[in-house]
This record gives sequence, C-alpha cells and structure tokens, in this order.
Amino acid sequence: MVIPKAIQNLIESFERLPGVGPKTAQRLTFYLLHVPQEELNKFASSLQNLKESTVICSNCFMVDDKDPCGICADSQRDTSIICVVEQPLDVLALEKGKGYKGLYHVLHGKIDPLENIGPEEIYIPQLISRIINQKSKIREIILATNPTMEGEATAMYLRKELKNRDPKLKITRIGRGLPVGADLEYADDITLQRAMDGRSDY
Repeated sequence: MVIPKAIQNLIESFERLPGVGPKTAQRLTFYLLHVPQEELNKFASSLQNLKESTVICSNCFMVDDKDPCGICADSQRDTSIICVVEQPLDVLALEKGKGYKGLYHVLHGKIDPLENIGPEEIYIPQLISRIINQKSKIREIILATNPTMEGEATAMYLRKELKNRDPKLKITRIGRGLPVGADLEYADDITLQRAMDGRSDY
C-alpha cells in the first residue's frame, strides 16, 4: 500500500523527535487524522509560535517569553547563589520543589566527547564570565548536572575551572538523593528537595 505523501511526511517528522520510534510516529499521525480541524489548527499554531514567541535569557539562558527571564527578574531571589543545570527542564523540576530560591545557569547540554560536545559548545564560557563579572556578589555555585558519566565529567570540569579562577569560591554538588543514571526532570518533588538540601562541598 502506498501511504499518502502528507501522512508519510508527518510520520517522518515525528520520527525525528527524541524517544519516538516508527510505530509511535505512525500512531500519532493516524490519531491526528481523527482530530477536528480546529484542534489541528491550534496544534499547528502552537508549533509555529514555539520559537517565534520564546527567547533565551541573556543572563541565565533559561527559555522564557521575555529577557531577562522571570526568575532573573524576580527581586525576591537570592542573587548570591547560582545553580548550574544541564537543561531548561531541570529548572522546571527544581522549581516544583519550591525549596530553592537562588538563581540558575542553564548549560543546554553536557560535556560529551563521544558526541563532539566540549565546553565551548554549551554555555560554560558564559557561566565563567558571569561569575567573574559578579565575583563579589556570588557566595555559592551549586553544580546540579545529572548524575551520569557525562554529567559528572561536566561538574568536575566546572569545579576545576572555577577553583582555578577563585580558590575561595564555595562550590557544592547536588546531594545524592537522585539515583545514578537518573535525570532531574523525572525525579519527584521530595527526592529533588532532599538532593538540594543534602548538597555537599565539591
């Protein structure tokens, strides 16, 4: 059977998404065939506006609809603490815990030599510049990269680079409330809070 081009194109588009295989892509496509056109139009509009209506914060590199983002612009946040995370989803996960009141820095990735991702390919130089420029104001850097091999390598690199520039800077690693190999975005609120509360010098 020859699949209509419009259906095949959408299946191929879904297959490019992370975690979506051929079968899931086909199910999603054929599901959308039964959705009312009005809902499809809303869906298409949301996709189209995704990048057009969002910006990356020039301070912390979180995704928001304004620059600076809502967290950086919040006068109630503790500006002396910066929590370094891999992805914007990690910020959302930590914010759900409601226990952390400092600022963030989103790397948008992790050091991964196998994928040819080095420090320059993610927002590490910007983090170092940010810390140097605000040296007198920053009291602590929390390294909250995921407890994977690449996340640990990224944390170790950051610790070394930051300590070389300021040996007195307090650097902590997020507590081990998270299982090794887990991602922040999938952890429950209590585990995240324990991980944040149990951070240690690094």
